[in-house]
Amino acid sequence: MTQTADGLAALEAQLQQDLEYLELPAKPWVPARTFHGEPVRDVVVIGAGMCGLAALAKLRLTGISNVVAYDAAPAGLEGPWVTFARMETLRSPKSLQGPALGLAPLTFRAWFTAQHGNAAWQALDKIPKDQWMDYLIWYRKALNLPVENGVRVTRIAQADALIALDLSGAETGRVYTRRLVLATGRSGLGGFAVPDFLHNVDRRFWAHSADTIDFDALRGKRVAVIGAGASSMDNAATALEHGAAEVDLLIRRKAMPRINKMTGIGSPGVVQGMHQLLDAWKWKFVDYAATTQTPPPRASTLRVSRHANARFLLDCGINAVRQQEDGLLIDTTQGTLRYDYLIAATGFSNNFHGRPEFAALAPHIRSWADGRYQPAMGPARQSMLEAPDLGPAFEFRERTPGACSMLAHIHCFNDAAMLTHGKVSGDIPAVSAGADRLVRGITASLFSEDVEQHYASLQAYAIPELQGDEWVDATPLLKQENAQ
Repeated sequence: MTQTADGLAALEAQLQQDLEYLELPAKPWVPARTFHGEPVRDVVVIGAGMCGLAALAKLRLTGISNVVAYDAAPAGLEGPWVTFARMETLRSPKSLQGPALGLAPLTFRAWFTAQHGNAAWQALDKIPKDQWMDYLIWYRKALNLPVENGVRVTRIAQADALIALDLSGAETGRVYTRRLVLATGRSGLGGFAVPDFLHNVDRRFWAHSADTIDFDALRGKRVAVIGAGASSMDNAATALEHGAAEVDLLIRRKAMPRINKMTGIGSPGVVQGMHQLLDAWKWKFVDYAATTQTPPPRASTLRVSRHANARFLLDCGINAVRQQEDGLLIDTTQGTLRYDYLIAATGFSNNFHGRPEFAALAPHIRSWADGRYQPAMGPARQSMLEAPDLGPAFEFRERTPGACSMLAHIHCFNDAAMLTHGKVSGDIPAVSAGADRLVRGITASLFSEDVEQHYASLQAYAIPELQGDEWVDATPLLKQENAQ
């Protein structure tokens, strides 16, 4: 692929020019604070993947400058793209805005074309996932975003009106912040969803699809993959490409899902309107999408089926899994099957109680099961009942008012927000709209919280616009004329 000389440098110069024209970033406006002599952050973002970077960028552009993102991963390995995402290309159309925040030079297309030219862009089908990671690395650099890698938040606690975070890794100790954004991706709240039949099975014999998996060790093995979604296909294909002897996809459904319903109605109306619908309509949309199920991409499915040693076993529900000395016996609705290894592509859970860093929050977070869901809405789907009941800026709500006031200052900007806000905080298409909604809310709340200081600043402002020499007071002359 031919690269355009100096194209990226020219793009970065254009970005800086556009930001200057738009007077961005806005000048810092949030009053500085300290707590027990320690500086207080305006906002801390946990996670520096795509959503975390978009949130951080929007905060900085809005003039909320005392911010930082922490990510436990090394630089360049944030998010799923070059870790547990095992597809070859992204599933989203290449032309989507993604995290560009309305700035054309920040789009993937601008980044790609600056380096490879327009002909290469026209020839590109889908974006290779590794190239998407390269773009995000550039995005962070181009905006000079403050990210600390190798840092894990081990505890979240309340400290008066602030939020205290205990850190480990490359940075240790305690930091304080006024607002906290959880940009923690697919596993944002509870981590892996693991079926009951795997709870007592030795981890030598199975992995979740988001685990680090030694696929080379599966050479010559019989492998089962649970599910018919995109991650099922990606993991099955990867096992086959690493020399697995047999790979069976165990699919509970009687037929493969074939139509991506939500893609079919994608529009600005969905992005901006879904979160303002009545709860019954929100439930109806998400429940229908879950019932019809999102199909895996055609290319991902063909990547599996082109292998003669791959099988799609439909109407194959799992009743039980029995561990043996050298493998697994799986009792299915199609009979008993034997495998050396199993990969569970079973998604993620919203159960906060599995995450020790959230221990102080978990008992107090209000979910849709706490009164927002009503039986008249439709079936009581567990994954939806567990979804957090969020406010208009993705902020958590308390199960019992007054029991954990810091929840109002913690924002759930990850996949768990979908039922309340729509798909604006987990997927590429609408992440800019999600970041805008998030930061508008944080901006308003910080201004309101500091209203007395802002009013004092209004009163104290004393730089004159007029110097006193711009006019002559004609009143004395008028009085003299009237006296005559």
